[in-house]
Amino acid sequence: MQKDNAKYTVFTRRAFFLGLLQTSMLGVLGGRLAWLQIVEGQKYQTLAENNRINTKMLAPKRGMVFDRYGTPLATNDQNFRVLVTPEQTDNLEKALSSLQRLIDLSQNDIRKVLQLAQKSASFESLEVKDNLSWQDVAKIEVNLPDLPGLSIDTGALRTYPYGVATAHLVGYVGAVSKSDLTGDPVLKLPGFKIGKTALERAYDQRLRGRAGTAQVEVNVVGREVRELSRQPASMGDHLTLTIDADLQIFIQKRLEQVKSASAIVMDVHTGAVYGMCSSPAFDANVFTRGLSAEKWEEMLANPGYPLNNKAIGGQYPPGSTFKMVTALAALEEGVVNRNTRFFCPGHYDYGDDRFHCWKRAGHGSVDLVQALSESCDIYFYELATKLGIDRLAAYAQKLGYGQKYGFELIEERPGLMPTKAWKMGHMGSRWKPGETIVSAIGQGYIQSTPLQLAVMTARLVNGGFAVKPWLVSHVGAHAKQAKDMIWPKLNFQKGFIDLIQRGMSEAVNDRKGTAFDARIKNLEIAMGGKTGTAQVRRITMEQRREGILNENMPWKWRHHALFVGYAPLASPRYACAVVVEHGGSGSSTAAPIARDILMKTQERDPSQKNIVIADGLAETDNAVTPPHKPNI
Repeated sequence: MQKDNAKYTVFTRRAFFLGLLQTSMLGVLGGRLAWLQIVEGQKYQTLAENNRINTKMLAPKRGMVFDRYGTPLATNDQNFRVLVTPEQTDNLEKALSSLQRLIDLSQNDIRKVLQLAQKSASFESLEVKDNLSWQDVAKIEVNLPDLPGLSIDTGALRTYPYGVATAHLVGYVGAVSKSDLTGDPVLKLPGFKIGKTALERAYDQRLRGRAGTAQVEVNVVGREVRELSRQPASMGDHLTLTIDADLQIFIQKRLEQVKSASAIVMDVHTGAVYGMCSSPAFDANVFTRGLSAEKWEEMLANPGYPLNNKAIGGQYPPGSTFKMVTALAALEEGVVNRNTRFFCPGHYDYGDDRFHCWKRAGHGSVDLVQALSESCDIYFYELATKLGIDRLAAYAQKLGYGQKYGFELIEERPGLMPTKAWKMGHMGSRWKPGETIVSAIGQGYIQSTPLQLAVMTARLVNGGFAVKPWLVSHVGAHAKQAKDMIWPKLNFQKGFIDLIQRGMSEAVNDRKGTAFDARIKNLEIAMGGKTGTAQVRRITMEQRREGILNENMPWKWRHHALFVGYAPLASPRYACAVVVEHGGSGSSTAAPIARDILMKTQERDPSQKNIVIADGLAETDNAVTPPHKPNI
């Protein structure tokens, strides 16, 4: 009995300690639960919510581009596209094949979707085809019961109403490449487009807008259940340009009458560019709607280089349009005066070299105005010999040669105005006197863009102010500041500028002038100007004896034709530059184009009309006419 009591006592003691241990553990567990529930409950509730709620980014609508009168040049059109959700169809390939029987869907399109499906979650919707027509949408909608997993979605498609006419000016958008990634998460959105060329690229950040967000509830496998909240995206800023769309279209069509050309017309006082075209061009819409490999190869093979904006990126010898620079330098440096005359026998001998005038029989005795009007080469050979290349280059640079202007289009190129130091630095050889002689008439190493030719002309006829060209008048509601158009004075003597302007007037309006046949006969809107013919390949003496002329040579070796002009004569307002690649004579090819452009510009007279800005548009607006605003 005593032994049984001992065993009971031991059992009771063990049970007590076991119960105490269990009670302690339960106490610790209860305390921990209380800590998590009371003290850290909010923290874990937030984590749970974050696991249940996803935040997704909403793509913004791109800002639109308008001309000076509010005409849309780049808009966002409604874009219907068909999507497929792989998990909602038993056989993805079969579903796509069924769709193929309804709309134009290539095997390559199907292959791309199948490859994308392998890399994506099965519940994610994939784009099969965009830019669907109403007929395609109707066919799909009617047949949706037989197309499991397929659906119609609406997005935005960048559209350029004037296609070819504004392609080099406005540019186009395209898909984001690896090199475009900057860490901005919006760039990783499916189908997001960014600016690739021209203004679309230069102002991409402002046009792009600000992404929105949406909070969506998802289930355990990440599929969306419902949307909880939304912060809409903000549309990008609109751009308002100085361009006149109707004038732009006119210039483009006029240039299309020759094989390859470019032209610019600008305000000589403000620098506003009213029209700027390069031909051949391309339809910017093909880059947003899909460009075939055949079309791409066709554009690359075109000798007129339709993808290049030759108005700001083409670099050419300026030819005789450069003679105004030589004349101004000689006058300012006291080498000649208004009465200085030289005799032109048709050639100019310097040492053992002979340099020819374009007129083989010579011009006889000519003064500076006659030399400009009749484009006598010998007169300017004489000036160059006395000036030297460095003094000539200094005045060329003042007039805008060999430099960029900070123009809004990043495709702008600087051209080249050579000096002695430039040649030694780039070629390791001394400058030769003969190189100065040919530079006087815009040949040799000198390279200029049509934009630079227009700027040179503007600076000569606006009283000698260093005007610079510009395109964008408003970004959103923010206008270009008036102080940006107060151009510095170049300090040329007014009498010298007047003398050169007289030579340019007679070059067009005097019967002996090189551009007389291309003159504007209405004296109220008459123009002045200067022709130029830039040699591409030298014709040897042997070829001359054989009767081989420029027009007999293959197109790519023919001379470039140039013309720079201004109008009206009495009070210059517009400057124009035209370059016709391999067009032969500037007087017969480029001058008539410039005449037509200056006549059309004065007819529309954009300098006297208000700029209209688009600052109050709703995100859903596309083609609209914004309210009038004061001219800047």
